[in-house]
Amino acid sequence: MIREFQDEDTESIISVWRSASAVAHPFLSDSFMDQGEQDIRNIYLKFAETSVTVVNNKVVGFIAMAEDEIGGLFLSPDFHGQGLGRDMVDLVRESNSSLKVEVFEKNAIGRRFYAAYGFQGTETYLHEPSGEIVIKLNYLP
Repeated sequence: MIREFQDEDTESIISVWRSASAVAHPFLSDSFMDQGEQDIRNIYLKFAETSVTVVNNKVVGFIAMAEDEIGGLFLSPDFHGQGLGRDMVDLVRESNSSLKVEVFEKNAIGRRFYAAYGFQGTETYLHEPSGEIVIKLNYLP
């Protein structure tokens, strides 16, 4: 089930983000991850349209949107490969004719997912806070 984010989901979202990032973003520093957690708590959840995926009454994933951009799509690694990530993107496609997302070049899991969905790379840039290359992707139906 996918539903709108509620304030009481915050700790579950942080847990999902941390566990998924440990698998997809092992190249990011601890200090970067700590700052990311604070940004999720204090900025992103307040300003993004966020939906959560719930399995057996437990939040196992989330997608956060800023207009037509996926600001975050994370799924607990135990639930990868079950179509739940695709379901979340399908949901946001219902209200967005096109979508954008940025993914770290070293994030092989994310890059595979978005390529399989039909996103295409448009450009790369250096993400200065992390020192990593980021790829901008677009989805046009």
